[in-house]
Order: sequence, then structure tokens, then C-alpha cells
Amino acid sequence: MSASSTVPLTRFLPTEAETLSLGAELAAGLAPGMVIFLSGELGTGKTTLVRGMLRALGVTDRIKSPTFSLLELYEVSSLYLYHFDLYRFKHPDEWMDAGFREYVNAASICLVEWPEKAGSYLPAPDLRITMTSSDNARSVTLSDESEAGKQCLRRLRQ
Repeated sequence: MSASSTVPLTRFLPTEAETLSLGAELAAGLAPGMVIFLSGELGTGKTTLVRGMLRALGVTDRIKSPTFSLLELYEVSSLYLYHFDLYRFKHPDEWMDAGFREYVNAASICLVEWPEKAGSYLPAPDLRITMTSSDNARSVTLSDESEAGKQCLRRLRQ
């Protein structure tokens, strides 16, 4: 966490609908150039949260986990949103080998599931989202790591 980070925001998400709703709330704070890390074990709701974001941004196509394709691209107006799932990576070099570095730029938003699998090849995130689950209930902690992330969390707290 950067020195200027705010206190992390934690929410309890007992239902899928509440996870989708939080995703929709997050969508309002997204800006071009943002990198968002989504961490958590399988089944904690990372893709569901992304689905909520994308629906709120107007994506009507089927939204699926990129576990097997590694990357799903969504165009919303003139915005490019890249949803990565690095779960199947065996080595961080696969990030570079896949040519994904070019997608991280000032004109796009990158949502990265399993970011630890890319090691140091990823830039620092603007927002770090950690999801956990127990007894079919989910909890999410959001931490800002840049000014863009801080602004996004500020919107959520309002």
C-alpha cells in the first residue's frame, strides 16, 4: 500500500446480487489507464464482480471468465476494457510471452485476476480487490494504491 493510501474498505457480500451491485458501484469510479488486481481463491466471486462492472458500463454480450482464453476484451464506447485471468500461468514470463504488456496503457482499463501469477511484470495496481468466502458468503476488501484508486474508493464511500 502506498504512503498516501486511505483505509481499506471492506464489505460483506452475502449474495451474488450484492456482488454484482458492488461491481456496478465500482464501474462509476473507473477511468482510462486504471489497473485493478482481483485476488482470491477459486469461487470467491472475482468474475461475478467484473460482470457487475461490465453490465453497469453497458456491456450486453455474454460475460464469461477468461480462465481458458486468458483474456476477454470489451469495448464500451471508446473505452477498451481488458479482463485477464492468469490462473493457468505456470511462470511469470508467460505474461510477456503472451504479449499482454501492450494492453496496459493510458487508454485502457485492465482487470487482472490472479495478478501474483505475473510476478513483477505487472505495473502497480490503482486498486487492489481481495475476495474471500466462507459458508457461501463473500467478503471483499478494496485498497487504493494510487490517486485514481483513491478517487474510486471515495466514490464508493459516498
